[in-house]
Amino acid sequence: MRHVARSASLPSPVRILAAGLVALALLLQSLAPAFAQQQRGPRLSFIRDAEIEQLMREYLDPLLAAAGLRKGFIRVVLVADRSFNAFVADGRRVFVNIGAIMESTTPNQIIGVLAHETGHIAGGHLARLRQELGNAQAIAIIGTLLGGAAVIGGARGGGGQVGSDSRGALGALTGGSELARRYLLAYQRTEEAAADRAALKFLAATGQSSRGMLETFERMASEQLFAATRMDRYLQSHPTAADRVAILRDTAPQSPHFNAKDPPARQARHDLARAKLYAFTSSPSEIARRYPVYDTSLAARYARAIIEYRAGQPDAAQRQIDALIQSQPGNPYFWELKGQALLEAGRPNEAIPPLRRAVALAPGQALIRTLLGHALVATDNPRFVDEAIKELSNATGRDPENFEGFSYLAQAYGRKGDEGNASLAAARAALISGQNEEARRLARRAMGLLPAGTPGHRLATDIFEQKPERNT
Repeated sequence: MRHVARSASLPSPVRILAAGLVALALLLQSLAPAFAQQQRGPRLSFIRDAEIEQLMREYLDPLLAAAGLRKGFIRVVLVADRSFNAFVADGRRVFVNIGAIMESTTPNQIIGVLAHETGHIAGGHLARLRQELGNAQAIAIIGTLLGGAAVIGGARGGGGQVGSDSRGALGALTGGSELARRYLLAYQRTEEAAADRAALKFLAATGQSSRGMLETFERMASEQLFAATRMDRYLQSHPTAADRVAILRDTAPQSPHFNAKDPPARQARHDLARAKLYAFTSSPSEIARRYPVYDTSLAARYARAIIEYRAGQPDAAQRQIDALIQSQPGNPYFWELKGQALLEAGRPNEAIPPLRRAVALAPGQALIRTLLGHALVATDNPRFVDEAIKELSNATGRDPENFEGFSYLAQAYGRKGDEGNASLAAARAALISGQNEEARRLARRAMGLLPAGTPGHRLATDIFEQKPERNT
């Protein structure tokens, strides 16, 4: 597992809404401070992990097929946030907080969340939300003009009462944006309800239960219970969890698959994924409480092995990881963990054999190939340079957003003395991390070193000219 150091501000539906309202308010010069603060948006950081991304892909792909969407085109991105949340931002990615996976005790619960987000993508809700922003602008302008007329009328006969008139003017001017805000929030509530209905359809089409979706909203309703008396339902972007539960309790059991259970093998993999997330994001004391020593399940042993390695106990960690491998010798992620623990303990030569084994067991996993490439580069052994370039080129070809892959590929080319390709790989890493000017600088250098007309030179030219749509 890798915690991606870079952060990015992403246009989630909530942030798209907030940004649209900010634009509206700038036009009217009467924005409430709270929305100005929202417009800056959260800075999100991400987690990359081959095992969990693969599991989420297996959960999502059948839902995409049921929705008539192309599998593989839409991917799950893990957000390093332990709160329960998921959202779509661009029709190509589903963002899932790791907290949503950690709190989903069954695969079916997180699958229900993914089904809901699939409903947003299939329904084209993001594109329509942008259209509705235009409608909201018209509402805001009309509301403001009408409010302004009332203020002018009051001023003519008001005898110059500055205090009360100015407060009335502010209320009138902000009235238009308030109308627009309520309009957009009402629209979003409608789309959320539509996504819930679509989710039920996709779950039924794939032979999966809707019970997990119902259980998730029942938990959310319980958490909202104490805050419900303070909520203005017209200022919510989602229907309340209680409202959704009431609907789902009627509709979910109508599915012929409502009582279907997750296959035991899927549940076991889900338990391993949750244990891994807890182990990489929790303190040793939390893991000791959640996975006590008397718990001999594979998931508990997985969590304890990770904690040992994170705590700087490589020998104890290796003993526990070896026991995991003995239990499941065909599990590539146990071999990956063994290699990662050795690599991060400063033993790259020892890390190579288990990582090669992991690649052999899961040849399509770009992130495992990246880790192997990292180990090969870290040995500083010239005889491993060509193998490192081969593995890292394979990894970045499979995963064009692989920042670490391009970073280590740049190092490998540099060790070989190929400065042109080293600069190109470094430029691609910079582009992924949002360092556009640095990417242009490196791309220009690559253009001067790579033969004109070659694929590498053309790609460097695209980066220099800031044409990321061709950089695929």
